Amino acid sequence: MRIKSEVDFWSGVVFIVVGLAFAMGATEYRFGTSARPGPGYFPLGLGLLLAMVGIIELIGALGRERNDADRITSPIWRPMLVIVAAVLGAGFLLPRAGMLITLPLVIVLTCLATSDFKFREAFGLAVVLTVGSWLLFVVALELRIPVMPTKI
Repeated sequence: MRIKSEVDFWSGVVFIVVGLAFAMGATEYRFGTSARPGPGYFPLGLGLLLAMVGIIELIGALGRERNDADRITSPIWRPMLVIVAAVLGAGFLLPRAGMLITLPLVIVLTCLATSDFKFREAFGLAVVLTVGSWLLFVVALELRIPVMPTKI
């Protein structure tokens, strides 16, 4: 048996590792029951689900014929660095700048990861996702997420 697709194989490995890491980290929290889930219930389930998806992806990458079009060459650094910077920026800015400033900035920044960036599309996506997030999390679910900047 050979690796048919390097991209699918290594994606599966990453999914398995990240999923199992989340599942193991969730064991530090109280699990609860299905009727009253604790803080470890959701991350454990998602971690195990991600690991299962990784196993399916990894098995699908194995076969007899090799697909040379799916070979991994060198990493594409720009998208990886932009996405990591956007996630770190969101974690830093959200409690300070609020949702209405942080989300559009992070969304436009993540759109810069693609080579065919168009500001109009990124701006439209930022508006739709920010309004949708506000309606879902603040209005519908009544979560206490800072919407506007806090006083310094």
